[in-house]
Amino acid sequence: MSDIVHAMVLLRDTFERYAKRDGGKDTLTKSELTKLFRTEFPGTGHRDKAALDDFFSELDSNGDGVVDFTEFVTLLATLAELYTEY
Repeated sequence: MSDIVHAMVLLRDTFERYAKRDGGKDTLTKSELTKLFRTEFPGTGHRDKAALDDFFSELDSNGDGVVDFTEFVTLLATLAELYTEY
């Protein structure tokens, strides 16, 4: 398996591991996203509930109250850009 394919599989597996905690494996609730973010991105300082609520609302681009994999990948693409700039 190539590195990029391995990375894609890892991203999907990680998403599903957190998503299935509160229900289906296809979407993240606010609670699941918070757990994922705090575990997988430690030390980023996102501890404030109001900031996390705003962050979730911005990610939930279609307003359905959950974050799907496409919305999640959009976040990861943005983070990848930020990490490579520094």
